[in-house]
Amino acid sequence: MNEAQRIQAAAEFLRAHAVAPRALIVLGTGLGGMGERLEERRAFDYGDIPHFPQSTAPGHAGQLVYGTYEGVPALIMEGRFHYYEGYTLAEVVRPIRVARLLGAQTLLITSAVGGMNAQYRLGEIVAIEDHINGMGDSPLRGPNLDDLGPRFPDMSAPYSARLIDRVEELAHANGDRLLRAVLVAVAGPQLETRAEYRALRQLGADIVGMSTVPENIAAVHAGMEVCALSVVTDLCFPDALEPAHVESIIKVANEAAPQLENLVLGLLAHA
Repeated sequence: MNEAQRIQAAAEFLRAHAVAPRALIVLGTGLGGMGERLEERRAFDYGDIPHFPQSTAPGHAGQLVYGTYEGVPALIMEGRFHYYEGYTLAEVVRPIRVARLLGAQTLLITSAVGGMNAQYRLGEIVAIEDHINGMGDSPLRGPNLDDLGPRFPDMSAPYSARLIDRVEELAHANGDRLLRAVLVAVAGPQLETRAEYRALRQLGADIVGMSTVPENIAAVHAGMEVCALSVVTDLCFPDALEPAHVESIIKVANEAAPQLENLVLGLLAHA
């Protein structure tokens, strides 16, 4: 069975349950409670969906939730897949491609990231406006899935300026600031050394994480509109670097979750 057949099988399973989303939301580390706010909610364990990987990262529930929010049908991934878990990038982005086959036109991504820009504060939410793929791989490597998109997709505007402008309006209406960021994605799972943080900052990155970029590439390839919001869960300043602990990262993400949920769900009206 090839990748196109795996994607089709998963889509057929969900379509049989009358799943037809307008948007897919991917939840990152410590950000898993948004699905409870959907109406007409139905949850599918990843293990029940044909050819879905299993989420093993801390803070990831491992289920796909379908429902509506203010009348807009959406899918929410409560737990994503990572390259460092041993999956290929084709496996990591399989849910994005399945959602596209089901009709999703918009991808909303959340994540926990390390902040390398001195303007950022711990627990702050930033909007990704561009990225650097430092993972050494691409989900588009191998035979092109012609039914989903072109062999050489353009990446000059990978994140939607329209949606970024809208989420800034939502944040400012709540009295919050929302800075824009360039993300660099790394393979992980180890965190970076002081020298690596310096090098990544010199490349022009403001934040660093182990996800988002593969999902974005697959979505752009398939013609989806993408917005990505990240919580700065640890500060990565080489000259004042302190050890990072996953428990602290999840705690900071949990504290920022209500604000992030409101922003993401506010975007659904524009999906």
